Amino acid sequence: MFEYVSMNQLATVRSLQQRITEMQPLRLDERALPTPPELRGLLPGGALRRGSVTTVQGSLQLGLALLAAVSASGAWCGVIGVPELGIEATADLGLSLERLVLVPSPGTHGLGIAGTLSEVLSAVLIRPSGEPRPDEAARLAARLRDHGATLVVLGPWQGAEGNLRVTASRWSGLGFGHGMLQTHDLTVESRDRRGPMRHRVRFAGGRLQPC
Repeated sequence: MFEYVSMNQLATVRSLQQRITEMQPLRLDERALPTPPELRGLLPGGALRRGSVTTVQGSLQLGLALLAAVSASGAWCGVIGVPELGIEATADLGLSLERLVLVPSPGTHGLGIAGTLSEVLSAVLIRPSGEPRPDEAARLAARLRDHGATLVVLGPWQGAEGNLRVTASRWSGLGFGHGMLQTHDLTVESRDRRGPMRHRVRFAGGRLQPC
C-alpha cells in the first residue's frame, strides 16, 4: 500500500531531515579535518570540515591555531595576505614550516590565489583586501567543495559555516617591572547553526593550553 505525500508534507519532511542532520554529532568521515582539541568546541560539529569556510575576527593567533592540527597531520597549508606573519610564532603554534605556502602581499588577487591553492592545499588562511562580493564568495566556496579544502578568513564572509569573534584578550606573566608575557587568554564568541556561544581559549608559550 502506497502513501501519497502532499507538497506541504514533503516540505515539512525535508525541513525535519535538515534539522536532524544538523543536530547529529559529526561522524569521523573524510570531511572532518584534524582540529586541536582545545578549539573543537568553537566549531559546529567539533571540527574544521573540508569544503567549509570559518571566519575569525580579532586574532591572527587564533586563526593560525585552527590550522595547527591540519599541518601537524602532514597536510600542506597556506597563508595569504599576512605580511607581518612571524615565522617563529607560526612554528610555535605547531604549523610545519616545511609544508607552509606563504603569499604575504597578494594585492587584489588574494581570492583568486586562494582558489588556486585550494586545489593542492588542505587548509588556507586569508586576510582579504576587502569584504568579498557575494559572487566572489560563492565561486571560491564552490572550489573549496570541489577540492576538499577548508578556508579560514580573517574578516567577514557571507555564508561561512562558523564565525568566531574575539571579544576580550588578556596577557599575564609580567610582574612589576620584570618577567615575560607568558599566558594569553581569549574570550571568543562563536556564531553558527548552534546559535551564539562564548568560549575561553588559552595560549601559553605560544601554544594552545586547556582552560
